[in-house]
Amino acid sequence: MITTVAVGTGKYVEQHESSSRGEVLARYRHLRQICKRHHSDALKLLSQGAILHHARRLGLADGKTLVLDSMDELALAFDLAIYTAPSSRSRAIGRYAKSTRFASGSDEVLMLEAMCNARFAVVLAQRRHPSAGLIVTDLSRGVELWLMDEGLEMSLPVGAAFATRYYAPDRFVMTAGVGVPVDGALLMSAIESSPHLLRKPFAEAIEDRRFAEAVYRAAIADG
Repeated sequence: MITTVAVGTGKYVEQHESSSRGEVLARYRHLRQICKRHHSDALKLLSQGAILHHARRLGLADGKTLVLDSMDELALAFDLAIYTAPSSRSRAIGRYAKSTRFASGSDEVLMLEAMCNARFAVVLAQRRHPSAGLIVTDLSRGVELWLMDEGLEMSLPVGAAFATRYYAPDRFVMTAGVGVPVDGALLMSAIESSPHLLRKPFAEAIEDRRFAEAVYRAAIADG
């Protein structure tokens, strides 16, 4: 059974539909600015070599030279560098969280905790939310989410699938700022390019840190 929730709150999205569009957008934009600052500061903990490693894995670098069609592609390497790491190493977002000193209960802490618990997912756009944003289904986890993203609200058609990393700092979820459109063929190509993913059910494969890399790589190759 599919339920509509904001991850981490256990509350149904419909309970919040009375919020005005202006109120929702103001809250979202405030949190998005905090998110951008956290991302910028977390990137400072990463070496050029670490970023180049992920860029090469995505086919975006030749040696120490970046080969990009757009800066949006580099954002995919940043996403992997910040949010993923082998099990034997800590993630950059976790190291950054330990290094910060924000006031307890502040939105900075709220946002950072949500970012540390980010999930990678393939989501399907179901409908527009009455206030703002979209109602999407996280296909691997079987939950509907209220997704706030001004760009996707305008550009993502109902019925379209999108791979992204999301987190829940409020009654809605937000993307980590990057993502790629996907379809069944692209997802299959991504999984087939990574034999270790082929041996896992989809719901288990998507929890593997290498799944996002495989999807991003396939999307870049697909153009």
